[in-house]
Amino acid sequence: MAVSDHFITKDDYEHICGDISLPKYKRAEKRPLNELEKNTLKACFDTDVFTPRERAFLTLIYYCGLRKGEALALTRFDFTFSKDGNYVHINRALIFDKNTPEFKDFPKTDHGVRSVPVPLPAAEFLKRYISSLPGTNLFYCATCSMITKSSYDKMWKSIINKMNLAAGGTPMFPLIDDLTAHIFRHNYCTSLCYKVPEISIKKVAQLMGDTIAVAMNVYNHVVEEKENVTEVLEDALAI
Repeated sequence: MAVSDHFITKDDYEHICGDISLPKYKRAEKRPLNELEKNTLKACFDTDVFTPRERAFLTLIYYCGLRKGEALALTRFDFTFSKDGNYVHINRALIFDKNTPEFKDFPKTDHGVRSVPVPLPAAEFLKRYISSLPGTNLFYCATCSMITKSSYDKMWKSIINKMNLAAGGTPMFPLIDDLTAHIFRHNYCTSLCYKVPEISIKKVAQLMGDTIAVAMNVYNHVVEEKENVTEVLEDALAI
């Protein structure tokens, strides 16, 4: 613009800007929950800070690692509670067309249709929540039998605000404000990867409804955090 408007010459522009390179876009790295977020979540669960609907959603994404759309699509008939185990069965997802919710028959990937174990603390709460529902869907709003995008956004904002206040933050100076539902899913995967070889990478991928390659990528990050190269070398080469 400055050159075309004759404020500076082309030679001046190249002299000033020739060595300037724009930073390349770097995709934000996926992360699990940090210690403050995990401790705050536990404290909020213990003190019943969340509404039943908020807690049900958090329970599903934290304890079962579900995608947002998978959790929002669940009905009371997608659960099995028995002495042989507690499971949530994933077979579709909820997506939004602007504000309107729509069911997508199959989850995000070909691996998405699956049954995920529900840990006992989560199962006990979900059984109570499901028994209190007036209809079939776990998540709904006043104007729709399914949850709308605006209703979901309002719920998620409420969750973040409550966690931030519980952590000691304020609206002006938040301590928790950048949480997403996917961070909970990544936390689930990371937590399982820390348990390898008690659980296989293949099983982690199956529970996530994802490919082995995706699970391996998370596992490699976990290994990098834990590895002590010097100690490993000394042990491997000891004679």
